[in-house]
Amino acid sequence: MATSTLPPATSSQLCSCKNGVFSPSQALNLKSTRTQFVGKEKGMRLTCQASSIPADRVPDMGKRELMNLLLLGALSLPTAGMLVPYATFFAPPGSGGAGGGTPAKDALGNDIIASEWLKTHGPGDRTLSQGLKGDPTYLVVEKDKTLATYGINAVCTHLGCVVPFNKAENKFICPCHGSQYNNQGKVVRGPAPLSLALAHADVIDGKVVFVPWVETDFRTGEAPWWA
Repeated sequence: MATSTLPPATSSQLCSCKNGVFSPSQALNLKSTRTQFVGKEKGMRLTCQASSIPADRVPDMGKRELMNLLLLGALSLPTAGMLVPYATFFAPPGSGGAGGGTPAKDALGNDIIASEWLKTHGPGDRTLSQGLKGDPTYLVVEKDKTLATYGINAVCTHLGCVVPFNKAENKFICPCHGSQYNNQGKVVRGPAPLSLALAHADVIDGKVVFVPWVETDFRTGEAPWWA
């Protein structure tokens, strides 16, 4: 057993008095030997047992990991709660029934019943309704008093104005920049570069339902530009 004399400040940092417990923060730099220190003060005797702590062991690591998980959970829940409404807002309206179609709505937001619509809309009538993705879409009544199997999107292909139907001209004429379309929505005068988009207008269980038009455009014989 080795005996050594240390200054009071040093011995107080390394050892606790009488109980022989060595300070863990100083253990890594000492060898595993049992040493008896005698301080300069009279009657003061300190005994220290040197030990080592594994270098890869961090005190209270389990508590730290638990706190990190709790913090992550606390942040994730409100974040997800905020993202869901935003995602719902920016997502396009869901296709309601009828094989992916969207029920046509009137000016009051009610589903359009084909038989009721034809009672108040005569041959050649073109009246706006709410169509796919909420776009204003014309329902067309044929000369034989039947509902046309297509709807005409009213959004101008030039700069997006809503194009009204001019009964006197039998054309769709854009009030913004003068673009013109025939009574089926085919462009006949610019600056609009393309015809108005089409949608299928089906009657399912008595209701008018718009379905995306992905076939050839019957007005031009070309593939639909909007598909």
